[in-house]
Amino acid sequence: MVVVCWVMAALLALGALCQAEPVKFVDCGSKAENIIVDITPCPSLPCVLHKGQTYSVNITFTSTTSSQTSQAEVYGILAGIPIPFHIPNTDGCKSGIQCPIQKMKKYSYINSLPIKSEYPSVELVVKWELMDDTKNIIFCWKIPVKISS
Repeated sequence: MVVVCWVMAALLALGALCQAEPVKFVDCGSKAENIIVDITPCPSLPCVLHKGQTYSVNITFTSTTSSQTSQAEVYGILAGIPIPFHIPNTDGCKSGIQCPIQKMKKYSYINSLPIKSEYPSVELVVKWELMDDTKNIIFCWKIPVKISS
């Protein structure tokens, strides 16, 4: 029985180490509340994003607005210039959010950020926005990243 307890404790400790930590972000006009940004893997800032890899992005938030649809836009900001980043699905209603979005309901937006091999090795800021059906921002956050080979 003692061995089973030790094995369980070890597994729980390992699971805690593997869990993602929320990323500290700069809010850039979110209307949503209780926003948690989780990028896996990103153990520290700037997030080091390796070319040819895809990173999981999970945003948990409480909506303060109602909307029939939601649309994501992602930019890499380099020298103050926003450059669009391609994400696999810009439709928030097909990215973990069950639409229509309702006020004061908690949502988990899930997407991925592929880092293409042709991207230059550079440090920049990623800006991620989710907009409602009237183009108002639901959430907007920015984090520093470093694209690396």
